[in-house]
Amino acid sequence: MEESKGCICVTGGTGFIGSWIIKRLLEDGYSVNTTVRAHPEQKKDMSFLTNLPGASQRLKILNADLSDPDSFKEAIEGCIGVFHVAAIIDFEGREPEEIVTKRSIDGALGILRACLTSKTVKRVVFTSSAVAVSNDGKEEEERDESSWSDLDILRTFKGYRPYAISKTLTEKAVLEFGEQNGLDVVTVIPTLVVGPFICSRLPVSVHHCLYFLFDEKDPLGYLQINIVHVDDLARAHIFLLEHPNPKGRYNCSTRLATIEEVIEILSIKYPKFQIPTLDSLKESSGMKFHYLSSKKLTDAGFEFKYGLEEMLVDAIECCEEKGYLEL
Repeated sequence: MEESKGCICVTGGTGFIGSWIIKRLLEDGYSVNTTVRAHPEQKKDMSFLTNLPGASQRLKILNADLSDPDSFKEAIEGCIGVFHVAAIIDFEGREPEEIVTKRSIDGALGILRACLTSKTVKRVVFTSSAVAVSNDGKEEEERDESSWSDLDILRTFKGYRPYAISKTLTEKAVLEFGEQNGLDVVTVIPTLVVGPFICSRLPVSVHHCLYFLFDEKDPLGYLQINIVHVDDLARAHIFLLEHPNPKGRYNCSTRLATIEEVIEILSIKYPKFQIPTLDSLKESSGMKFHYLSSKKLTDAGFEFKYGLEEMLVDAIECCEEKGYLEL
């Protein structure tokens, strides 16, 4: 059997980010316990995880649910680190924000308590979101980790309201719990995550970035947006797990991309696509995000590998391969 560098628990292993982190951890020589939410009426196809190199020897898949925090204990037992990636994704507002937020916080704190009980977990890395940073109502063009989104502003969001509020309050709760209980907790704050994917569904963030190729309107319709490659994000999680002394929050964003840049790259690389004109996109789009600085992360020694063109090309080629886009 292959020698392992230690076991890491990854919650939300079937998602875009979680599955790519698992792929990276296995490549780096770790063993992985991942949690997935059981569906009473159907059995999920896990082959995209079980077929990963090293998975047969070093990957264990267990059922757990944020609604039952104790259900994560088995997956955390014996682990040296935990990536809490699982999140309640409710962009349609099917449930009230209070219910979504309570379940998110209770689930996260239950996971942290299990980490304390385990006596083996050395660090927890929580995956937050740019929505927890970028909506503070201030006029400055740049945001760093000192910025927290204003809940009253988040409550003006329509579909994203429960997700945005739950992410913000859960991040605050896990950092506070870590400080109060002597548990080493850091948070990663990704922006729009783009690139290839091994999960079974088209990631929402990839759709947001390339919405005009799917002949659909998108609620995020952007003029400029912060963006990061999924592999850089996964590497940042592992970097912070292995770092000797990380502290607090870390933005993880490669750059601020404009719709002009995206259209220019795609027009050159994929002339066969029916790409809308820039004027038409500007008429139907309008969101212009502030720049989120990742200086804290890069000052700690992390290096981003992927530029905007690689993000877009990797995402499109994966979409084509999986049948979501056709030339």
